[in-house]
Amino acid sequence: MEKGSKYADVIIDVSIDKLDRPFSYRIPERLSGIICAGSRVRIPFGAGNTEKKGYVTALRDTVDLEEDKIKDILGIVEGSVTAQDVSFEIASYIRETYGGTLSQALKVVIPAKAKAKPIELKTLVRKMEREQILALADEAFRRKQTAKEKVLRALAENERIPNSWITGKLGVSSQTVASVVKSGAAYLETSSEYRKPAIADIRESEPVSLNDGQNRIVSSICSDLDAGLRGTYLIHGVTGSGKTEVYLRLAQKTLLMGKQVIFLIPEIALTYQTLARFYGKFGDRVSVLNSSMTPGERFDQCERAKNGDIDIIIGPRSALFTPFPNTGLVIMDEEHEASYKSESTPKYHAREVAKKICEISGASLVMGSATPSLESYTAALSGEIKLFELNERAGGGELAQTEIIDLRKELSLGNRSMFSRRLKALMDEKISKGEQIMLFLNRRGFSGQISCRECGKVMMCPHCEVPMSLHSGSRLICHYCGEVTEKPDTCPSCGSKYLAAIKAGTEQVEDRIRKMYPDVKTLRMDKDTTSEKGAYDRILSSFSNGEAQILIGTQMIVKGHDFPNVTLVGILVADLSLGVPDYRASERTFQLIAQAAGRAGRGVKPGNAVIQTYQPDSYAIVCAAQQDYGKFYEEEMAYRESAGYPPATHLLALQLFGQDEKKTSLLASDLRDVIKSYGAKKVLGPAPANIAKVKDYYRYVIYIKSPEVSELTGIRTVSEEYLENADMNGMFVQFDLDPVNQI
Repeated sequence: MEKGSKYADVIIDVSIDKLDRPFSYRIPERLSGIICAGSRVRIPFGAGNTEKKGYVTALRDTVDLEEDKIKDILGIVEGSVTAQDVSFEIASYIRETYGGTLSQALKVVIPAKAKAKPIELKTLVRKMEREQILALADEAFRRKQTAKEKVLRALAENERIPNSWITGKLGVSSQTVASVVKSGAAYLETSSEYRKPAIADIRESEPVSLNDGQNRIVSSICSDLDAGLRGTYLIHGVTGSGKTEVYLRLAQKTLLMGKQVIFLIPEIALTYQTLARFYGKFGDRVSVLNSSMTPGERFDQCERAKNGDIDIIIGPRSALFTPFPNTGLVIMDEEHEASYKSESTPKYHAREVAKKICEISGASLVMGSATPSLESYTAALSGEIKLFELNERAGGGELAQTEIIDLRKELSLGNRSMFSRRLKALMDEKISKGEQIMLFLNRRGFSGQISCRECGKVMMCPHCEVPMSLHSGSRLICHYCGEVTEKPDTCPSCGSKYLAAIKAGTEQVEDRIRKMYPDVKTLRMDKDTTSEKGAYDRILSSFSNGEAQILIGTQMIVKGHDFPNVTLVGILVADLSLGVPDYRASERTFQLIAQAAGRAGRGVKPGNAVIQTYQPDSYAIVCAAQQDYGKFYEEEMAYRESAGYPPATHLLALQLFGQDEKKTSLLASDLRDVIKSYGAKKVLGPAPANIAKVKDYYRYVIYIKSPEVSELTGIRTVSEEYLENADMNGMFVQFDLDPVNQI
């Protein structure tokens, strides 16, 4: 404990309504130097000084309370660790690793942010004999009490009637029900019920036989579970290789051992098919947790998990913190996805936090992807985690026949349409056969990058090997190092004057398709069409049921979906994401294209994929077309190692925000000097952020590279200490360890 720290802020209980209510306590002399942030302590609480358990969130030299009103901490908590203690330990890990405050980290680990009263159910229960009730019904008829007669005659036929049926189906008021109760014919029984997410059109799953590759993985991991060994595993399987069936078998094994399963998906759009597979096998022991649910629904799923009413939870990042009493398995599907990284403070990565949760709870972590993140694949190759490969599709089908179409040649031949001649011909063919088509618009990349429409060259920073972005009409800026140059009038590679950014959108694609095929039903899936609750499931189930022949969308349509009748995927402008000013641009492009192409031909019919691009020679695009992850990994890691980017090294981003541009820039410069004085050798910036101003806040960024996370943690600590004493004047700073998205 720091010298002079005499007081501690203590949270009495890690629960929803206590997170923002720390209480100040005095640290007695005998505990001086022992208590620190994160300590579990015993404290007297309330007027009766009832002994409670709490958690120290901060130490202080002074408090704004009269000395005689401050109580002493009684002691350190010894003994068993509860689920609540685990939540606090995870929050402490997030705070120490990713920065922010402990209170912010605690809010992360509570997946339901508000308490909710249970749903109250009322049932009218028969009290008299049937003949007596019929006599009362006859009397109500004579008195022309029609509504009361309805209820009584229904009660004569049924011993128990839901009150909601009476007031709904019969259309009877609650006053009439009260009159029946007053007559002594029945009484109202009240019970409570958890809210459950709607699960429709899900049938019991058919038994599936595993192939040799799937069996090998299941047997190996189950053997480890039987032996009490808890590990981290990566399943690298081509699209359609049957990873989900492996997950189902491992989940079944975990449930047989009396433990629970957390199944993570990268975004809500994947819930529908995943839930269908799991619910079909495990029934109502499965539930969902995601941001589209009401606060009451979210709270109830957490209560169901605590009370043992469910064994499997499915959801995106926040589902990781489901309060199961005995988690035995965490599954992380599509583990490469950027959405597993939080974009608000603390900027934790679900993959790393999942490892910590499994370490604490003695659970195993299984990750899967057709296009693994470089971080996970590097860890697998080093032996840090165990690697499994599935190189064939589960049903024995072939990967889609994939073609790369050079849009430069299409342009030179006079085709200015968004559809190449080859893609148009295949669309005509598939539509005539009644087969389905997915059209993917790679929207990642609308960040001002400039490229040549004749040779495909992107204007790159000479120092950072990332694309530069266009600002203020003619200035090109690198958002890593701050390099500024003028936009050239002609392409420095081929001399063409056609330098521009592509502009396209899903609505334009949809309009064009409707004009080309007026009798063909289409669906569009993007941010606009999925804003309403349940929209994801409605669109996907409609397409799955064959109600539309063409699905148009952004990256949300290419992740993990399985539609057997889709035989053509068109990737309209594949290289847009290559132009993002981000060192991960090639990795993202490879992943998106490989995943998109993998949606075609997953049933018995062969599939085609057409990749339209201005950069047909890019290794990201060529390797994706060939579904050759190994070759891509070699090329990309060579670049990461030479440029010094993760996973070859670690990267810390300091993101500064302020309404006064000059003051924000000065603070960024001062922070850079503090960081360099700490001894950091590789500091980039400060530079304007990718989007230099948002909602009247100017944004700057500093990047620090180091092979050791501990050095970056030290840099974050000294930066936080400097900022505590700085005149922030409305400015604030965020820290991002190994960022997956550039601001």
